[in-house]
Amino acid sequence: MSFERFVAQRHAAGELVVQPRMGFDSPAAMRAGLVATKLANAATVGTLTLDSYTRVRDTDSAEHALRNGIPLNGYPIVNHPPEVTRAMLDGLEGPDFPVQVRHGSARPVDIFRAMIAAGLHATEGGPISYCLPYSRTPLDESVRNWAYCCDLLVDAEHPGGRPHLETFGGCMLGQLCPPSELVAISVLEALFFYRKGVRSISVSYAQQTNLQQDREAVAALRRLCAEFLPEATWHVVIYAYMGLFPRTPDGAMLLLGKAAELAMSTGSERLIVKTAAEAHRIPTVAENVTALEHAAASAKGSKAGKTIVDEDNQVYREAYALVDAVLNSHADLDRALVVAFKRGLLDVPYCLHPDNAGQARSTLDADGRLGWSELGSLPLRGIAERAPSGRITSSTLMSALSYVQHTHDTQALEQPMTAIGGEPR
Repeated sequence: MSFERFVAQRHAAGELVVQPRMGFDSPAAMRAGLVATKLANAATVGTLTLDSYTRVRDTDSAEHALRNGIPLNGYPIVNHPPEVTRAMLDGLEGPDFPVQVRHGSARPVDIFRAMIAAGLHATEGGPISYCLPYSRTPLDESVRNWAYCCDLLVDAEHPGGRPHLETFGGCMLGQLCPPSELVAISVLEALFFYRKGVRSISVSYAQQTNLQQDREAVAALRRLCAEFLPEATWHVVIYAYMGLFPRTPDGAMLLLGKAAELAMSTGSERLIVKTAAEAHRIPTVAENVTALEHAAASAKGSKAGKTIVDEDNQVYREAYALVDAVLNSHADLDRALVVAFKRGLLDVPYCLHPDNAGQARSTLDADGRLGWSELGSLPLRGIAERAPSGRITSSTLMSALSYVQHTHDTQALEQPMTAIGGEPR
């Protein structure tokens, strides 16, 4: 069974598919992590998260680390021979437990080749979202690399079903990017995959700072995908908050539970979880399993069914304007993406990549809704209102960056303490 079919079947059964970001350098440790994920009390898919050296094509450093017992922060799929990876997955990956490769590379050709050679055909990323936040690679080079990788994936043999690509565009920079631009970039990357021949796609959206605004964003994302991906099979994947995570375990679980609520209330099919350890260090396997099970339980216990949201909302209007401007900037989408950033038609707030204009700015209002404080050259005049937030200072920026962390830690600390025996103090 393919990745897309597994997710569709679980969704039809009323289950939210949950997934970790887990990655380990040794095949034995990676297999143990996948086993634990598969055995978790949840509907799960597995993840091979790759290491930082592989992300930037520094296979020599990855090889040096493997040879000298230096720990890596993920699985070096290019350095491990395909037969080693296949053996590691043997008896685990299959119709009841698909495995996805997650990497973060703007130049992922070697990763795609290694993945395909190992018999894996589900991965994620995109020419924008794995370039601007993560590398100094020129955007046009990233676009060329991703175009070639799409060709590799489509042309490979896929005995288990169609290859699957997930956009990362809905997670740009992790935080403080207004939802309309997250939605627009996710849709544009999905359309990029679609025009390269990929027909099994998931579109990402990262939990932000206001639940109702997030619901509007997912409704906008769904409407745009229906409009622009008519012949594709697609689903929505929610990411638990990608910015500064709560420092308290209870605050972290509260935030993760809200991510599960967002997924359920928007009819989303899959959730990428984060753990209680995110604010401090790389989580253990046990902590990942705890997060998976907490998210699954939160989804099952969610009292809110699918929430009806007006699809013609502010997020949709802004996102449509951004997508439309990009598509009208050049007939060739590959070129249009590059031109759009050169003209500032797409401009990610606080992103320091040389190809990002850096003129747009975002701000939080009193309710935690993300808006625009400066539009730069974004094609949103007359559509988006510029928030009268005043000048952005280092103090206001730091306050916005820590808003979610502070809010959920405070809520957790205000909960009544429970004494031994279960009685509230």
